Amino acid sequence: MLETRKRKPDVMIEVKSVYKQFGGVHAVDNATLKIDKGSITGLIGPNGAGKTTLFNIIAGNLQPSSGQILLDGEDVTGLPPHLLFKKGLLRTFQLAHEFSTLTVLENLMMVPDHQLGESLMSAWFSHGEVKRQEAEIRERAMEVIGFLNMTHVAQELAGNLSGGQKKLIELGRTMMVDAKVVLLDEVGAGVNRTLLSEIGDAIVRLNKERGYTFCMIEHDMDFIGKLCDPVIVMAEGAVLAEGTAEEVRSNEAVIEAYLGRGLKNKTPEQMRAMADANGEADA
Repeated sequence: MLETRKRKPDVMIEVKSVYKQFGGVHAVDNATLKIDKGSITGLIGPNGAGKTTLFNIIAGNLQPSSGQILLDGEDVTGLPPHLLFKKGLLRTFQLAHEFSTLTVLENLMMVPDHQLGESLMSAWFSHGEVKRQEAEIRERAMEVIGFLNMTHVAQELAGNLSGGQKKLIELGRTMMVDAKVVLLDEVGAGVNRTLLSEIGDAIVRLNKERGYTFCMIEHDMDFIGKLCDPVIVMAEGAVLAEGTAEEVRSNEAVIEAYLGRGLKNKTPEQMRAMADANGEADA
């Protein structure tokens, strides 16, 4: 009887031996990892582990000193963010970057590129086509707002929203284009538990219903545990461990690097509490 082999998952992002040096400091030190298509991958580690620096390299905000970044098999090392955006790689930030004087609806309608209304010639000579495209974008934006359960604030100025609602707007922006992979930088930072649950639900739905691949930096281990598999741990600029949330919580090297020495006898609850208190003021 033939043995059936489990098919290896396709890789969405591959980081190969990436270094990033600032002066004499290796912020990222020979980092190598893979993010599988269709996964929600967590990226954790102590302060200064290099997580945000690595995110900035993947997203094109920083050039690596050496190494390679592949997106869906294509070498995209060093490409700027606007070109990666066109290829379906989007990134959110710990602090939401909303247009505070525009409504939620207008914030989303601004996302798609190549809008005819941006051209003076089209506005003059293709007025009907401009209106048709604008109506399509508005309809799509309203569908996104409905998906995120934000219909009640569609016409509210984004600057008046809570931190959690602004994070939902950032998720909504990714839905206005054909995203392949979304890098989430501390999506739970400063968000109350109710809205955090809504954000988590939206991430899971986007993953399952629309096939989004996510990689998220987060310090809330309960949130990571509910959403992420696998979880990748960084320390001192390199990848230290990878596994399920429970596996990395019980990994002695992770405990030592993430929480400090002498903590191997702490309970998981104590470790989670200390990790949450430790925060993520990452370099």
